[in-house]
Amino acid sequence: MTTLGVLIGNRGFFPSELCEQGRKTILAVLKEEGFEAIALSPKDTKYGSVESFADSKKCAALFKANQEKIDGILVTLPNFGDERGIADTLRLAGLQVPVLVHAFPDEPGRMTIEHRRDSFCGKMSACNNLAQYGIRYSLTSQHTMDPESAAFREELRDFGGVCRVVKSMKKARFGQIGARPAAFLTVRYSEKLLEHAGISVESLDLSDIFGRAWNLKDKDSTVLSKLDEIKDYIKTTKIPREALTRMAKFAVVLDQYVKEHELDGTAIQCWTSMEEYFGVMPCTAMSMLSNALCPSACETDVTGLVGMYAMVQASGKPSGLVDWNNNYADDPDKCVLFHCSNFPQDLFGRKAVMDYNEILAGTVGRENTFGTLAGKLKPTDFTYCRVSTDDRAGRIRAYVGEGEITKDPLTTFGGYGVARIPQLQGLLRYICANGFEHHVAINPARVAAVVEEAFTRYLGWDVYNHDRELAIHDRERAVGDRERAVRDHDRGVRNRERAGAAGPRA
Repeated sequence: MTTLGVLIGNRGFFPSELCEQGRKTILAVLKEEGFEAIALSPKDTKYGSVESFADSKKCAALFKANQEKIDGILVTLPNFGDERGIADTLRLAGLQVPVLVHAFPDEPGRMTIEHRRDSFCGKMSACNNLAQYGIRYSLTSQHTMDPESAAFREELRDFGGVCRVVKSMKKARFGQIGARPAAFLTVRYSEKLLEHAGISVESLDLSDIFGRAWNLKDKDSTVLSKLDEIKDYIKTTKIPREALTRMAKFAVVLDQYVKEHELDGTAIQCWTSMEEYFGVMPCTAMSMLSNALCPSACETDVTGLVGMYAMVQASGKPSGLVDWNNNYADDPDKCVLFHCSNFPQDLFGRKAVMDYNEILAGTVGRENTFGTLAGKLKPTDFTYCRVSTDDRAGRIRAYVGEGEITKDPLTTFGGYGVARIPQLQGLLRYICANGFEHHVAINPARVAAVVEEAFTRYLGWDVYNHDRELAIHDRERAVGDRERAVRDHDRGVRNRERAGAAGPRA
């Protein structure tokens, strides 16, 4: 459950009674939307609101006492509010969490001195003071919003996602198992830049995993239990028992490693050490972790894992890591997403089956490549996200956007799906022109704006939002179309005027 500190702004020049009902309303909405709220009570201050410096100290003390629980702060203004009291509270609390500023709307029929809120104006003053204090904050899409409306409830849910992404990124722990495959320079990254952002990477040699796995007996209870779990998770009809047992041993050791180091996700070397020296693909074990919201990325793509994990926190749904892999016929806005694969079963609609890796089978032998998940991604809206470290510039950067997995037919192997993304060619040019990786994280939810807000406003990362750039392009094109229409109209008028001035020919 996401917990918000709630600050009720008040100013005595305006009807303070509005704060009483406003507090009840906002707390009720938060409860209905599944949030836990921490706020002053009417016993602490007048109506549980903040107006004076004394109120600010009380509210800040409450927030500090609950700093381990509070994921974000909601500042709400039932009336104009005291801008300094709001800023003082947040400065004194010093929580360094996302802040959402909300203002109640006035009603045309209730604008007398007894009922007028002036929150519309007060929100500007509150934001001005927060900016002066250097406190980062988020805004609702509309300047004032009815807190009981569906639109505001959606904004609350999105803000909850922002809070979870920020909190999780600042203390994330990932495991890199194995070295980067020699040929995959693409997945190089700066561990130091990630550490500076709060993301720690624990590394483990693949031989340690192999050694611990080989020490397990086929009949060990942990192995047999994991074997049953695998069979419940995916159809294994065509898979040899020996390969399944190896997978179970690997999964047992992987689970132990995740638990021992309290990891939030893993990035694992697979090509081709796993197949040559352990005799199976790690895909099924990785898929099971990802499906349980502990994402696992292949080819030791740690920064790909960062994008996966951020979207898990934003949506509460499993993420996968795919290749931008093929064009789809001659449609410029469609492409094929592919991997061998280790996608979570939820992305397949629970319909994937276990298979062997057709790409590697010719090199290391089919018998050593069992364990991949084969199937077609189920149709859904989705968000894509790629995080990368720019070592020369000393920064973390990313791109995000949204699209849909379609029902378009495709016959191939591995895990795959057809994606439609508006102005895909522009996105692909951006990826190539800026040297981003060929991997991208996907998640079956529309959370691009949530991830962007968390990354840019609160983590200070550079983010390209393809949808936002597309909207700007569309507006500019519409303006251009209107200007051309005006010019064409004016040209037509001048031509007609010239024709009239010339008169009929003799």
